[in-house]
Amino acid sequence: MALLLLLFLLMVPVVSADEDAFIGVNIGTALSDMPSPTQVVALLKAQNIRHVRLYDADRAMLHALANTGIRVTVSVPNEQLLGIGQSNATAANWVARNVIAHVPATNITAIAVGSEILTTLPNAAPVLVSALKFIHSALVASNLDGQIKVSTPQSSSIILDSFPPSQAFFNRSWDPVMVPLLKFLQSTGSYFMLNVYPYYDYMQSNGVIPLDYALFRPLPPNKEAVDANTLLHYTNVFDAIVDAAYFSMSYLNFTKIPIFVTESGWPSKGDSSEPDATLDNANTYNSNLIRHVLNNTGTPKHPGIVVSTYIYELYNEDSRPGPVSEKNWGLFDANGMPVYTLHLTGAGTLLANDTTNQTFCVAKEGADPKMLQAALDWACGPGKVDCSFLLQGQPCYEPDNVVAHSTYAFNAYFQKMAKSPGTCDFKGVATITTSDPSHGSCIFPGSAGRNGTFPNTTSLAPSSNSSTSGCHSVYFYGQTLFPVVQCQMVLLHMFL
Repeated sequence: MALLLLLFLLMVPVVSADEDAFIGVNIGTALSDMPSPTQVVALLKAQNIRHVRLYDADRAMLHALANTGIRVTVSVPNEQLLGIGQSNATAANWVARNVIAHVPATNITAIAVGSEILTTLPNAAPVLVSALKFIHSALVASNLDGQIKVSTPQSSSIILDSFPPSQAFFNRSWDPVMVPLLKFLQSTGSYFMLNVYPYYDYMQSNGVIPLDYALFRPLPPNKEAVDANTLLHYTNVFDAIVDAAYFSMSYLNFTKIPIFVTESGWPSKGDSSEPDATLDNANTYNSNLIRHVLNNTGTPKHPGIVVSTYIYELYNEDSRPGPVSEKNWGLFDANGMPVYTLHLTGAGTLLANDTTNQTFCVAKEGADPKMLQAALDWACGPGKVDCSFLLQGQPCYEPDNVVAHSTYAFNAYFQKMAKSPGTCDFKGVATITTSDPSHGSCIFPGSAGRNGTFPNTTSLAPSSNSSTSGCHSVYFYGQTLFPVVQCQMVLLHMFL
């Protein structure tokens, strides 16, 4: 009977959002040298970011966002929640100052009332739904309720027994708040705001959750997580958490409330206790997240139902307290330089930190020459890079050193692999740059070159059915570069 009930719940339709899925960004304020609102908006425009969430309703920022068309979610800070939740007049004044004064010039589309109140400010929980209702009433009075949704972000930690998703449920101690909250969201056509952080789930799992599963990396079928009750297959933590929230709502008999993920991301730097807070992992997670969301994939429980998501966050916040990772969730540093360049092949230019859409893979400065040598041998061998351009007399022979030659080979591999996450690493001796490494007559793959042409590197990408052993014609780098035959005895991923 339980299984039949679960299968029935799977078939119950869920109302989707009014538009295709979007990716937005959160803009925090814990910066010692916060860029001016004008600078922030200039960055948003340059990066084609069309959705932002503010953690407050800063007047200067809202003025800067005016007439840009950027869709804005403003927030009631936690410290203001008690006052608003206890007074309809206070809520109306807040809406008048922070919303009505700015629309329609500033395209405010949502109000996030507090953040993770149930887990971070439980003493305010009894007035949370009142705060939402009072704010919504003020919007109704101004005829803005059809344009602006009201909700409140929740931590995924309020979901208990989140895997398998079909058995998940909200912490029942919060039912007196959660049930009226869901009634409000359903009656107003709003959405359930959820903060989803696979990084923390991975860190707290003590090795149970594989890193690849947290990062959206492809998994073989036998490594996918299967919900035994529904037989749904999960290939990433993100989808599993979102579906756990859907099931948790359905157990309270709410099946038509869409989910918006108000925060998700991965830190690019951590302390010694956070070894997986790295540039590469942050790049991989956010690149794959963007691709996953914009493909309108939905989740296994609700395929095709959009899960719009705001990345946490636009800037690193160097004055945020806590471990090193807390300061390093940003896509950009305070001066607007990208912390890393997202791999967004197939996802358009949205959030492509390099607005020219030209990124390159180069040898990392100070890398061990022996490691560069080994990686170069691999790229020109098992990696199937066409290294003929590095032969003596060819355009990229000079300068004749391992750094220059490995840079060419690394980039050639990276470009032919469509700049996929993880293909510019080579055991840590390679890095991504937006500076074109082409020089003289040596035009690197991925560069438009002087005449808009590209070197012929069609032999780069390894075949999907390549053997992990066998003999291949490769180029071996020594004092000079020359063709030899070498038996491939290394796995394809050795230097990736």
